[in-house]
Amino acid sequence: MKASITLTDHPNIWGSFTSGLCLAHCVATPFLFAAHPGHVHGHHAHPFWWGCIDVLFIVLSFLAVFWSVRNTSKYWMKYALWISWALLAVLVVNEKLELFPVAEAFFYFPSIALIVLHLYNRKYCRCPNECCVHENQSLKGDG
Repeated sequence: MKASITLTDHPNIWGSFTSGLCLAHCVATPFLFAAHPGHVHGHHAHPFWWGCIDVLFIVLSFLAVFWSVRNTSKYWMKYALWISWALLAVLVVNEKLELFPVAEAFFYFPSIALIVLHLYNRKYCRCPNECCVHENQSLKGDG
């Protein structure tokens, strides 16, 4: 019996798990560092490793979406997962580069969407192999 859960075998489990951790990270960050002295003077001082966690979540989430869309039976699910991931990635890159101000609450929406979509995909969009995705491409409105 295999004790580990590999990404390629269970991408929706990994996707919902990493998106949930990402959401917890987004919720916890303001509270953990609000009392930090650097925030009093307008400086966003948090440990470097804490900021790297954002990038780790984006990479893990990318892999989970990549493997999930390969085995979904719903054509629209591919777009929903990729759009949610892209929105989260754009928000994270924007935060790192400080291009324009975005409220922290906007990070919650794509994270929650990824959690819900991965759970929905796991329960209702099972495909035993990659063939059903290719079959549904001709039925773009199916599902």
